[in-house]
Amino acid sequence: MIVRQFLEWLETAPAGRRAEAAHAMARAYLYSEVDSEARADMEAAMTVLLDDPATEVRYALADALAVDARAPRHIILTLAGDHIDIAGLVLTCSPTFIDPELVDIVAAADGARQAAIAARLPVSRAVAAAIAEVGEAEACMALLDNPDSSIAAISLARLAERHGEDASIRDRLLERADLPPDIRQMLIRRLGDRLGAFVAAKAWIAPDRARFVTRDACERATIAIAAESATEDLGALVEHLRVTGQLTTALLLRAVCAGNIDLFEAALAILSRIPEGRVAGLVRSGRPAALRAIYKKAGLPASAFDAFAAAIETAREAAREAQPVGRHALARRTVERVMERYRAITDGEANELLAMLRRYAAEEARESARAVARAVRSAA
Repeated sequence: MIVRQFLEWLETAPAGRRAEAAHAMARAYLYSEVDSEARADMEAAMTVLLDDPATEVRYALADALAVDARAPRHIILTLAGDHIDIAGLVLTCSPTFIDPELVDIVAAADGARQAAIAARLPVSRAVAAAIAEVGEAEACMALLDNPDSSIAAISLARLAERHGEDASIRDRLLERADLPPDIRQMLIRRLGDRLGAFVAAKAWIAPDRARFVTRDACERATIAIAAESATEDLGALVEHLRVTGQLTTALLLRAVCAGNIDLFEAALAILSRIPEGRVAGLVRSGRPAALRAIYKKAGLPASAFDAFAAAIETAREAAREAQPVGRHALARRTVERVMERYRAITDGEANELLAMLRRYAAEEARESARAVARAVRSAA
């Protein structure tokens, strides 16, 4: 009876009135105490409204039903395929959907619908993985902006691989504290490469100089990333550097001079295929023969061994001092000690290492002076 009367009324009622009726009927279905027959009639009437030509009518239906788990499932699923304003409402809010359904929708939907799902509270790891794998840029940005999304490290990696060239996504990834260090380094290297290519294309500096500057900046950033990374994450960073050809003798020596022995140990463990705990014990034992053995097994150049030994010895001495040594002071002391070992060496590789160490010493001198200036200004 209700359905027949309602259908007759729909034929002549204006769209605005139909929208009001659709919203009222949906609310009555959810919250009124009616018998099963009346509830079935209401459901039938709402199902008819899915075919209403006026968008505002279907939107009113979605607005009333979207947040309630008692909403008829077939109605919610139909609304999810409607105009984006309507679909977005139910895809973002409806508790009716289960994760496999959301994953399927992400796989087949456009970016706007994917973004609506990415804005759900919460977003599970399975749904986040689907968005990371096939989501368009706007969906991936919505996922990263969602404070209640659970994103696995592998999904963050896929986001970086697929959309790392997009500045908006790259910035969002780099702002995350849970971004794995190897992914952070990859993004920074890509950014450096693009900036270097841009500068070279504008002919502001020579291409070789642009490559040198960007590589040097990338190495500094890599050392900073390693210093801020948990010890258990360094293996992945080192493996990434090895695979991409960035795990150079100069980079490792620079890390040790900066006091980052952990990165050096992680690199030795991967290169020598010896457990990291054993490597750490050998490196920190204070026995040059033990260090030389693991260093040789890692395949690092023999000509650079004395530099690493001097850097590690300096760091060990600083750790034993009663008065803590500041980072910049330790770096300068370490570089000076290492360069003393190299004064008589003239082969190409040693000269390259010396050049790197001289630049590093100059950088640390400037940073130390800036730190003093900041302290003076703060005390004023």
